[in-house]
Amino acid sequence: MAEEPESTVTSHESLIEKIADKIKGHDSSSSSDSDSDSEKTVASSIKQKVFRLFGRERPVHSVLGGGKPADVLLWRNKKISGAVLGGATAVWIFFELLEYNLLTLVCHILILLLAGLFLWSNAQTFIYKKEPHIPHVHIPEEQFLQVASALRIEINAGLSALRNIGAGKDLKKFLIVIAGLWVLSIIGSWCNFLTLFYITFVLLHTVPVVYDKYEDKIDPLAEKAFTEFKKQYAVFDEKVLSKIPKGPLKAKKLA
Repeated sequence: MAEEPESTVTSHESLIEKIADKIKGHDSSSSSDSDSDSEKTVASSIKQKVFRLFGRERPVHSVLGGGKPADVLLWRNKKISGAVLGGATAVWIFFELLEYNLLTLVCHILILLLAGLFLWSNAQTFIYKKEPHIPHVHIPEEQFLQVASALRIEINAGLSALRNIGAGKDLKKFLIVIAGLWVLSIIGSWCNFLTLFYITFVLLHTVPVVYDKYEDKIDPLAEKAFTEFKKQYAVFDEKVLSKIPKGPLKAKKLA
């Protein structure tokens, strides 16, 4: 009878030890879960801080406006993109290599179309004794107005940007625009407008798709170049821009 209390005590002690072990296991699992959650948040924050070219936060497809134009520029439909690029190449060959004039090319195309329609309609009437069905071609008013409205918005935005740059509020942006226009003028002296337009068109159909495919390799290089540019600009600002005298604007405002 004296041994029974000892057995109950040992059983209570073992039960308490099991409960303590479970509590420790739960604490360790919760701490590991919290650690994993903190690691996930740190990893996500690191991913969010990854440098992207031009500071973009959206995919390349969304930056290009989405829809069919972005699909064409990113070669989502290779047949349409190839046809567009091939058509632009044919136009460039006609005007630049074959030295066609616009009026001459338009007249030759119209001559071929009218001659083909005339012969086809007469042959149709002579063989089948009925007039051929020639479809009516017209420009939809709604789509034409949408294109004109979008073009008007872009032109107004460009004029507003030029006005802000010329107002002298941002010297850095002013110098960048002047340097860009100067480089563009040098490129324009090397080739005519049509060749420059064709080169830009080809770049629009090649650069975005290459960047979309290799952005993880291009962005680190762009980050290094951007950092070096900021360093050089800081030196230029310290040695040149900071020494440019500025008018007493505050004194004028107070007066």
